[in-house]
Amino acid sequence: MSKTILVTGAGSGFGEGAAIGMARDGHNVIATVQVSPQVMPLRRKAAELGLHNLRVERLDLTDPYDIEQAVGWDFDVLWNNAGQGESGPVWEIPIDLVRRNYEINVFLPLILTQKVVQKWVAQKRRGKLVFTSSMGGLFTPANWGTYVSTKHALEAIAEALQQELRPHGILVQTINPGAYYTGYNETMADNAFRWLDDSKNVTKRADLRKGFDDFFATPEGRLDPQEMIDRMIELVPADTGKFRNVVPKAIEDMLKIHQQQAWENRIELESPLVAEIRAEPRQA
Repeated sequence: MSKTILVTGAGSGFGEGAAIGMARDGHNVIATVQVSPQVMPLRRKAAELGLHNLRVERLDLTDPYDIEQAVGWDFDVLWNNAGQGESGPVWEIPIDLVRRNYEINVFLPLILTQKVVQKWVAQKRRGKLVFTSSMGGLFTPANWGTYVSTKHALEAIAEALQQELRPHGILVQTINPGAYYTGYNETMADNAFRWLDDSKNVTKRADLRKGFDDFFATPEGRLDPQEMIDRMIELVPADTGKFRNVVPKAIEDMLKIHQQQAWENRIELESPLVAEIRAEPRQA
């Protein structure tokens, strides 16, 4: 059954790929992008592909007029996919960057979602909400704490909404991608280096960069995004399925192990002797 689907953050990556894929499957897609210069390139791409059911509009969530305009559109599925990420040690990151990350990833999507849901409920209309969370919504690696904490917040919001909206016939679902190679994670890693200063911060730029580079060099840090896009094309329009959807399966298995181990996580301090040995310079 054909759906009309509003996608935020469709200017690149998962959003763009899945918007095109869902339109190819016969759904009517309103693909929204954050800034005006992204509109025409995606419109041209849709025209070249012959996708007359792929409508491209600007939806900057920081612009209340854009939000009000979007609420007036007619659609069956709202896919909150737009997001942004800050990296770096939580104990040193400037707090204004933390606030901004929450504004973009949590508060603004919630404003849009509330307005859409209140409209649907008033119309006694069924619908579906989808949130792009992350594997990071279910665990917290060091130096990604700000970003993944926004996804933890989205997980809680989505879980509450699922319970609250079930009586109104509104479905709620999350999608939790692994570290797919779209450029999103790589540019998020770069964000820390615009404020991290070796003359002021304890965390050194070279050490943080090495940690990021080492992760992105692993197979788990460079997953093929087409796998995730293909799953999104199936998941977003569907009326049945799991509430939480972690892809790939290997990451789902890892997260389940991590969550079980979290119950045994301990806070013991390192012994003075071990700390002294660790601090001693190593000889070649």
